[in-house]
Amino acid sequence: MAGGVGSRFWPRSRKALPKQYLSLIGKETLIQTAANRLLSLVPSERIFVVSTLDQKHLLTSQLGWLPTANFLYEPFGKSTAPCIGLSALHIHAQDPEAVMMILPADHLITDTEKFCQVLRNGIEIVREHRDSLVTIGIQPTYAATGYGYIQRGEPVQIKNGKAFKVRAFAEKPNAEIAQQFYVSGEFLWNSGVFIWRAATILNYMEELMPELFEELMKIKSAIGTADYEKVVEKAYKQIRSDSIDYGIMEHASNVLVLEGEFGWSDVGSWEEVYNISEKDPEGNIIKGQPILKDVVNSYIEVSDRPVAVIGVEDLIIVDTSDALLVCKRKDSQDVKWVVEKLKHNGLQKYL
Repeated sequence: MAGGVGSRFWPRSRKALPKQYLSLIGKETLIQTAANRLLSLVPSERIFVVSTLDQKHLLTSQLGWLPTANFLYEPFGKSTAPCIGLSALHIHAQDPEAVMMILPADHLITDTEKFCQVLRNGIEIVREHRDSLVTIGIQPTYAATGYGYIQRGEPVQIKNGKAFKVRAFAEKPNAEIAQQFYVSGEFLWNSGVFIWRAATILNYMEELMPELFEELMKIKSAIGTADYEKVVEKAYKQIRSDSIDYGIMEHASNVLVLEGEFGWSDVGSWEEVYNISEKDPEGNIIKGQPILKDVVNSYIEVSDRPVAVIGVEDLIIVDTSDALLVCKRKDSQDVKWVVEKLKHNGLQKYL
């Protein structure tokens, strides 16, 4: 899934170059890393990418080694349920017994081998229990308010370890509730990674999201025809924006969660980039050539013009050719507010 806009990474992430197409950590972009890590599990011809039409040139330039037929385009984003439904249609059309893995394009995984083993375990569960929906939860390392949570239920023995029945899904909590989740030991972070048969998720959509399913069936009838793009656009004008968690996972039976410990981050803010990146002896991450004096524990990224920073700590400073962000590291989640403010003030050219 690669259609996000990455508004928390303004001013680097823009509508014309969203977060997943940036090299925030390492030399590869996030989407290139996400695709490459799957090659030990599946051949390239079975890797599909779903994004929006306005990102078409970015996809083909950054993932040119994938077959062009494997790029699926939404006219505009409508959250994760329609995105997953559209991809399930295409995969099911090619193989009615296909097992799907749904993975966000903008996440960081530091231990690819462990990650792929968890995916293999999930695939085995789905092959053995055909109607199951499998998700992957991350063992929390602190009381995060930026992630959704999954409450574990009864353990279920599987071939290579154990899974858990899912008792509940929880939206991003406030600080007090996040602390309760963390202390209880019952909750995992919701990674947004899912494994199931394409047929199963379409069946659940027919049962639990009938309006979405009706529009998907119109799209299905147009696959491979000259009218396909027109039919998709018309359907998407009717489709309601809905997440897969809210639309399916919170209501479905047969939902299992696997625990994952493989160095996961959804890279959801500049603070997160700071936390997981290598720092200099002063605790700084410096990109470009700013002029610094007495600066500690900060993330500073500058463009070509001179930028001087003196006597500060715990800051995020990101300078581009037409915009500048300065904020405390702990407040970097609020960058999304800046994007909304720019929209409200009619300053779309900076988005």
